[in-house]
Amino acid sequence: MVVIHYTAMADHAAARDWLCHEDAEVSAHYIISPLGEVDQLVDESARAWHAGAGRWGDVTDVNSRSIGIELSNTGTAPFAAPQMDALETLLAGIIARWDIPPQRVIGHSDMAPGRKIDPGARFDWARLARGGLAIQLSHVESAEADTARFFNDLRTAGYTADAADDALLSAFRLRHRQGATGPLDATDCALAAQLAKRFPVDQTAHSA
Repeated sequence: MVVIHYTAMADHAAARDWLCHEDAEVSAHYIISPLGEVDQLVDESARAWHAGAGRWGDVTDVNSRSIGIELSNTGTAPFAAPQMDALETLLAGIIARWDIPPQRVIGHSDMAPGRKIDPGARFDWARLARGGLAIQLSHVESAEADTARFFNDLRTAGYTADAADDALLSAFRLRHRQGATGPLDATDCALAAQLAKRFPVDQTAHSA
């Protein structure tokens, strides 16, 4: 898998240095600056401590099964065009080297609902999806809202069963329905049904 994060720091150099500091107890394979500068901090074949607690499908130790990419961003600012360009180039190479399907490129919020929100509401998942580097669903016909089915569909697609319902809804919207607010509705349910149908988590096929 690939997990995308933001640093939540305004200073790129400080964020990079912190990821390399032994007191940080956190690391990532790559960090990308707003100018599109890519620094590799950990070899792709080595474990980095970027994911923390959380899971995706049956993967409970995400750190040992993923490549972590940090984007230098406060979490409230748009992601700069050179940064997104560099991310697309980096992702394309990682996906090719490790044979990672686009549905296995996720956000930190996907694997840790309620605990993490990065890469956040301003991250352009649609852009990555257009390039075949991730997935983001849209434009589905709404059906009746079905709360039980919605959460079952999310879990079929990889979201953890351990998170609270409101946290799962929020994480799902950060990825597939950015800007949506309010209670669960028919559009959420239709999108989740499509997600579960098209991208059910394969419990055995992918090691990365």
